[in-house]
Amino acid sequence: MLRLLLLLMIAVVTIFAKSCIDCICQRESGCRKLGCADDGGSLSCGYFQIKKPYYIDCGQPGKKAGESIDTAWKRCASDKGCSKLCVEKYVKRYKRNCSNKSQCETMARLHNGGPNGCKTTATIGYWNAIQKCVG
Repeated sequence: MLRLLLLLMIAVVTIFAKSCIDCICQRESGCRKLGCADDGGSLSCGYFQIKKPYYIDCGQPGKKAGESIDTAWKRCASDKGCSKLCVEKYVKRYKRNCSNKSQCETMARLHNGGPNGCKTTATIGYWNAIQKCVG
């Protein structure tokens, strides 16, 4: 009986817990399809507020043959699946810069602070907000 109750509790927590990437999406846009907006000298676009250099670094997912990088970036950023893939690929590319960090902390701090986001204290507040969301 105790074992069954424990399994049920784990299942409930798993169902209601938000994933790290969902919390990042929530933090960046309310997980809504936003257009591009100036973010202190450069444009940030879409669900994850992706900038053009970030899109290039994530490997330009979804870019069609002959399509400009600007068009592909803005289209990908406004597509939840494509932008999520971009975040995942960006993190995979730079995760080696985040030794001794959890997968979620690595994702949050790299997304917020770039390739060296795990090495700067400027991303700790962002990580704390994501951690609170994840639970």
